[in-house]
Amino acid sequence: MSYPLYVAFIWHQHQPLYKSPEVASDASGQYRLPWVRLHGTKDYLDLVLILERYPKLHQTVNLVPSLILQLEEYAAGTALDPYIALTLTPEAQLSENQKKFIIEHFFDANHHTLIDPHPRYAQLYTQRQEEGRRWCLSNWTDQDYSDLLTWHNLAWIDPLFWDDPDIETWLRQGQNFTLGDRQRLFTKQKEIISRIIPQHRKMQETGQLEVTTTPYTHPILPLLADTNAGLVAVPNMRLPERRFQWEEDIPRHLRKAWDIYLDRFGREPRGLWPSEQSVSPAILPHISKAGFKWICSDEAVLGNSLKTYFHRDETGTVEDGELLYRPYRLETPNGDLAIVFRDHRLSDLIGFSYSGMDSRSAALDLVAHLEGIIRSLVNKQEDGVTLQQPWLVTIALDGENCWESYHRDGWPFLDTLYQKLSDHPEIQLVTVSEFLDKFPPTETIPAESLHSGSWVDGSFTTWIGDPVKNKAWDLLTDAREVLAKHPEATEENNPDAWEALYAAEGSDWFWWFGEGHSSNQDALFDQLFRSHLAGIYSALNEPIPPILHHPLEDHHRKRQHRPETFIHPIIDGFGDEQDWDKAGRIEMGGSSGTMHRREVVQRLFYGWDHLNFYLRLDFQPGVVPGRDIPLELHLLWYYPGAERHNCPAPLADLPDQAPLNFHFHHHLGINLMTESVWLEEADEKVFWKARNTHAMAAFNECLEISVPWDDLRLEPDCHLHLVAVLADQGQFKTYLPENEVVMLQMP
Repeated sequence: MSYPLYVAFIWHQHQPLYKSPEVASDASGQYRLPWVRLHGTKDYLDLVLILERYPKLHQTVNLVPSLILQLEEYAAGTALDPYIALTLTPEAQLSENQKKFIIEHFFDANHHTLIDPHPRYAQLYTQRQEEGRRWCLSNWTDQDYSDLLTWHNLAWIDPLFWDDPDIETWLRQGQNFTLGDRQRLFTKQKEIISRIIPQHRKMQETGQLEVTTTPYTHPILPLLADTNAGLVAVPNMRLPERRFQWEEDIPRHLRKAWDIYLDRFGREPRGLWPSEQSVSPAILPHISKAGFKWICSDEAVLGNSLKTYFHRDETGTVEDGELLYRPYRLETPNGDLAIVFRDHRLSDLIGFSYSGMDSRSAALDLVAHLEGIIRSLVNKQEDGVTLQQPWLVTIALDGENCWESYHRDGWPFLDTLYQKLSDHPEIQLVTVSEFLDKFPPTETIPAESLHSGSWVDGSFTTWIGDPVKNKAWDLLTDAREVLAKHPEATEENNPDAWEALYAAEGSDWFWWFGEGHSSNQDALFDQLFRSHLAGIYSALNEPIPPILHHPLEDHHRKRQHRPETFIHPIIDGFGDEQDWDKAGRIEMGGSSGTMHRREVVQRLFYGWDHLNFYLRLDFQPGVVPGRDIPLELHLLWYYPGAERHNCPAPLADLPDQAPLNFHFHHHLGINLMTESVWLEEADEKVFWKARNTHAMAAFNECLEISVPWDDLRLEPDCHLHLVAVLADQGQFKTYLPENEVVMLQMP
């Protein structure tokens, strides 16, 4: 018997709990940030409406309970955030501080996709960027503010709804908006948001959709059970001073998620998306006892559980697909659980890379990858040209944030992809439960053998181990122990204390603390976390510890930042701040080298996606190659632990010191005046051999470089160490970063 390749898409919809527990002096402080409302008009409804046009395609969508509650409050008109409060304020009544806030924050969007396509919004953005914030404050009219308030909300409405008569009129009008326009726009936002849950329920009842849920406020369940779970993946991790062990909170989060789901969807949930795909043996009995039938996690967790590593060929296809593309059974004292593991690379291509490609090309590329999986699995069979077993490829990712970087919010990409998949004779899209009902797991992972980890490197380092993250866990432990000392404070007679605890146990605060992730709202996330902890003490009539009145960390930018996620900069030499916002960064000022003391090079940015790695150098303003800085930049890199031919750097007068005296495998030269590039590779005779390259370099206000991974002929997940050298006609002048290398990793 032959089978199609079954594919399960799981879209995860989640935003942090932005509702502040503090009693605000005015209603505008109830919700601190607008992202539930704005994503509610841009991402949650359109995703399933596009799918509905292709009835042969079945998918799974995960809705986090705390997101559902926030959406419902916005739909009912009982939620208000400072951004919409300002939107509904007559422009002539705006104070100077309010105008400063609007100038600073009402362009918080991807300007390539949400600002630039709208001429009036782009005009105001250009004025802020080129003339500066003070100029805007001094010169903008009431009409300018009114238009900006309108466009901040209008640009976040998905293109799928642009045929609505009111929205179509506003888009065509473009400017000269009034308070009445903004009031009607808010009503339109509430109308769109009010359709989200009913549409999901409708499509689940027709069988095209499976809706799953997550522990109530999106906590990392393994860390609630025991923060020492972090040691499984990283044995030398520095843990919080106080061990958090409140396994009894796990069934509370699961019960609340179950009840909310049952009430909104009229049926029991089957699937559970563990927050951040985080699993451990300790949490399995609780999930099974709560009634859930299956969970999902990441291929890194499966690899660690099976004591293997999923190698990929040069096309990115997993070589051991027969291990990854199947469900497994987990035996627990309370019954069996099924678990599926996502293909990390395919999920990341949608989440981080395809937005940088033409929509059609990206959709065809994903289909080609799925066809490559079919060929790989067929080639491992003894005979036949079709699949002789039912395999399941799981693609699971964030279903909201990635679309902001796509053309027209991803609609052209999804439309092309869904049409190709709907017509494909060898690929069938299913919900996870559909597949499990038809093909129950035949392989078992002993529960005690399940790796404790998440989708991020198979570890919990994103949420614990950093000094600031650990400090946050200690504060949470203190508050949890105070609540435990009040047995009279039950969920029935003191719900405020428990709701504050559940909010503080959410994963999002720990994501932003310390190194690894940063945004222009770090201080606000810090404040929200502490306010939830303070809410526990207040509800118990206990004194609030003074430490909760002070930020957990200094939120000023540090000298070094690691990359936060994939980037897709336009290589034009102008260093768009949004393109490089999530890149790694090394500040050069204050270093000990001669050149760095003069700070000619002010900072170095670096990052990558699935297509290229990227580098950017910021020089002092107005520098001229050949006069103020050397004419050439030479990038030299090697691959630690890899068996490759290496050569000394092809430069004269190199100091005999690390890392300059290392031997390197690749060398990319760049003429800063002509922007020409050349690539060389070390051969077996220890000579440099010229290679073709599609690398790009542009020097204007800064130097931007992209180097395709294909030029380097690397295996996925390969590590490389990079040194940048400035030279004149091949003669060494200086290098950076001083006394260290830039460490990259091919996706």
